[in-house]
Amino acid sequence: MIHLYCGDGKGKTTAAVGLSVRALGNGVPVVFLQFLKGRGAGEVQVLGALGAFVFRGKSGDKFVSQMTDAEKAETKRISDENLSRACAEVRRLCECGRVLFVLDEVCAAWNAALVDKEAVSALVERAKGSGCVELVLTGRNPPVFMSEAADYVTEMKKIKHPFDAGIRARRGVEF
Repeated sequence: MIHLYCGDGKGKTTAAVGLSVRALGNGVPVVFLQFLKGRGAGEVQVLGALGAFVFRGKSGDKFVSQMTDAEKAETKRISDENLSRACAEVRRLCECGRVLFVLDEVCAAWNAALVDKEAVSALVERAKGSGCVELVLTGRNPPVFMSEAADYVTEMKKIKHPFDAGIRARRGVEF
């Protein structure tokens, strides 16, 4: 089945990580692909230690809105390469049974044109009813086709967030 965690509230990645931990605890392999995230994050270390296959990266530490065209081009190249490598790992794991495949922040990568849209569309289409892949998509403003394809859609709604008061992201909570 396909899960979509979307919205402007905190918790999309956290929900995907929680589902990943549950899958790993039940012997289901996990391939976790993070788009547009480059700096260290505690969840990545834990998932790797638990046996998940983690792919991530981008050009530099800037937000997408602050990137130069060259940084965006490099980020897209990294995203496309990671997607290709992650899909190859999923195909290999599917030979042995089920796999949980997380595309964290895929909506942001899609909306910023920093991932091969045809490859993502094809992946979502193949995952639908595959019997092998449990696919998790996260991010703000998902494209319509993702919402329509999803079996689960959970919207995280921001009511209040410390960032709005100028409080920076904190290690162990936001990353």
